[in-house]
Amino acid sequence: MTEPTGVLDASFIVRYLTGQPVEQAGRARDLIEGDLLLGVTDVGIVESAYVLTSIYGMPREAVADALVALILRRNIMVLGAEQEYIVLGLLVCRASGRISFGDAMIWAAARSRGVAAVYTFDERFPSEGLALLSG
Repeated sequence: MTEPTGVLDASFIVRYLTGQPVEQAGRARDLIEGDLLLGVTDVGIVESAYVLTSIYGMPREAVADALVALILRRNIMVLGAEQEYIVLGLLVCRASGRISFGDAMIWAAARSRGVAAVYTFDERFPSEGLALLSG
């Protein structure tokens, strides 16, 4: 697979998903819905989720669904972890009031790389497929 021509930061993702402000959202839409191969990172996903839930007040289910739809676009490449685990991580935290978007991306990175355990003191950390260790 070829490398992306650029990486989307959270500001582009948020503009695209909210449609606001209109002029910037239009530019984001034209780029994201165009033909260029674009990258997204787990950090960009987490930052976008934070802005969408805390600043825009979007429900976490809607945010997770919107980010999954973005990631599954044919011209979007997830960088840093396998796309399938990023999507699974978003789905794990989608309806959960206990799992953060950040923890979901850490979970996705660990699962993507075949890591067997995560060291955490967070009792809410997603445990699906991992051993959670505290030291």
